[in-house]
Amino acid sequence: MKNILVVEDEENVLEIIEAYLKKEGYKVYSTTQGIEAIELFKKVKFKLVILDLMLPDIDGEEVCRVLRRISDVYIFILTAKVSLKDRIEGLNMGADEYLLKPFSPRELIARVNALFRRLYDKEEVIILDNGNLKIYSDKRMVVVNNNEISLTPNEFDILYALVLSKGRVLSRERLIEKVFGIDFDGTDRTIDVHIKNIRKKIEEDTRSPKYIITVTKLGYKFGGDIL
Repeated sequence: MKNILVVEDEENVLEIIEAYLKKEGYKVYSTTQGIEAIELFKKVKFKLVILDLMLPDIDGEEVCRVLRRISDVYIFILTAKVSLKDRIEGLNMGADEYLLKPFSPRELIARVNALFRRLYDKEEVIILDNGNLKIYSDKRMVVVNNNEISLTPNEFDILYALVLSKGRVLSRERLIEKVFGIDFDGTDRTIDVHIKNIRKKIEEDTRSPKYIITVTKLGYKFGGDIL
């Protein structure tokens, strides 16, 4: 299933995005309206939403919040907002990745293709901490104390990268490279925001985490035991 929802109010930009995605074999649904996007999302199973923040009816931030409340779909933001504050606010409301306008369609396609390669990469279940934490990479599912936990795509990829590198410290820059790619134009603060959100979901005590350990001035490492 490679369904992508594109929400963009500029018709010419929307047509370009659609053309490039369809050429790559993706099934594209599109709209210029935020409310219509939400209704479409409720009817079709999407793997990715490409979302502009400037929409004529409701703003993209509200669309993002609504989608994140009902799904862990990957949300890719198109925006002209460039400040660090704007990006952090976007991550906190549920966005996974940013692409600044004006952007290259080829770069957009490269990022979309990289995402789908990650989504369909098959690995077996990893059992950690005597079974208290399980990671199913094929399903991209995390189970904590027998309860399925909802992680965003980037949160899952960061946790997975740390687990696969158990025993080694990964710098913020290295995590960005593994999860977002070498062309990511954000800051290392992005990783800190995602780590904070992951800890809220999988740690019993976020003030004294046992899975994701901060190594001062160096980065993060995974602290759980793998069976």
